[in-house]
Amino acid sequence: MGWFSKADKDFFLATVVPGSERVRIEQYLGVVNGEAIIGANIFRDLFSSVRDVVGGRAGGYERALSGARDAAVEDMIGAAKEMGANGIVGLDFDYEVLGETNGMLMVAVSGTAVRIG
Repeated sequence: MGWFSKADKDFFLATVVPGSERVRIEQYLGVVNGEAIIGANIFRDLFSSVRDVVGGRAGGYERALSGARDAAVEDMIGAAKEMGANGIVGLDFDYEVLGETNGMLMVAVSGTAVRIG
């Protein structure tokens, strides 16, 4: 079936919506989260400085941020599956700059693990 089908044995719902009339939540299992931190890189910083002058998107940072976001989501899904969940509702993403010189970026994601029917 399609990528969004409960008939698929590997189906796992992850949504920012807290609930839906189309999805029946059988049990709320608790809050789950995942975090990932990426550090600055001298080459990424150098090319991003050039982008600041000439304009355009900082592809190195975008790729690093995307990777960190994916890692945080995978950690959260892993925690939910350990609780017996087959879904997470109410996802919330948060981004924070860390470090003395703001040299690191943290991506945190949280949601409520659920068992859907």
